[in-house]
Amino acid sequence: MQQRIPAVTVREAYERMIAEEPPLLLDIREGWEYQPRRAVGAQLLPMSELAARVGEIPRSRDVLIICEHGTRSQRVTAWLMRQGYTRVYDVLGGTDEWEKAGLPMEGNAKAG
Repeated sequence: MQQRIPAVTVREAYERMIAEEPPLLLDIREGWEYQPRRAVGAQLLPMSELAARVGEIPRSRDVLIICEHGTRSQRVTAWLMRQGYTRVYDVLGGTDEWEKAGLPMEGNAKAG
């Protein structure tokens, strides 16, 4: 039986990020995707390095997983759940949706 993947919208993710105890927003895109533009506060941990670096992901706080469009983040969220993580959430629509929603971005690329 397949387990439901917990998810949040980009607006819900942003609201959590500006809360008193924000979650970790983990961007799993590759560095070349992350560098020019990313959701404000996103920390890079490329999907290609995930298995080797999984120990860096905290279990004691919520972790929001974001990619470009939401496909990779859904897979990574499911994988982390199989590793025993219980506080992981897929950010629906990814960085692309975050930017389209007009939420704060970091990096040097301009939307348009």
